[in-house]
Amino acid sequence: LKRRPRPDRDAALHPAGAMVNIPKSRNTYCRKCKKHQPHKVSQYKTGKKTGKAQGDRRYEKKQKGFGGQTKPVFHKKAKTTKKIVLKLECSKCKAKRMKPIKRTKHFELGTDAKKGKSEYGG
Repeated sequence: LKRRPRPDRDAALHPAGAMVNIPKSRNTYCRKCKKHQPHKVSQYKTGKKTGKAQGDRRYEKKQKGFGGQTKPVFHKKAKTTKKIVLKLECSKCKAKRMKPIKRTKHFELGTDAKKGKSEYGG
């Protein structure tokens, strides 16, 4: 049985530098409906930091007053990319779930990859 290659799932087929283009909707399993449903696909973004977490409060308290920087500042960043996380929202019950995919520098959601790339520059 020969398997059809799935560029959005197969990390081995494309290196991390390749463009990843994923459709804006996908028919996939919904845990709440307990069957396959069309899902709206978007990219997950982390929320704004409130600064009220225990570590933040402790750090601010330690930084107060004289004495300069009290904790080490991290400089040796090893990774050049982040793992892309897709947010899938069921169009029937609105249940949301996250699906991490591979690392990539260039990521697009449902855009035409050929757009604006003719050989005549038009």
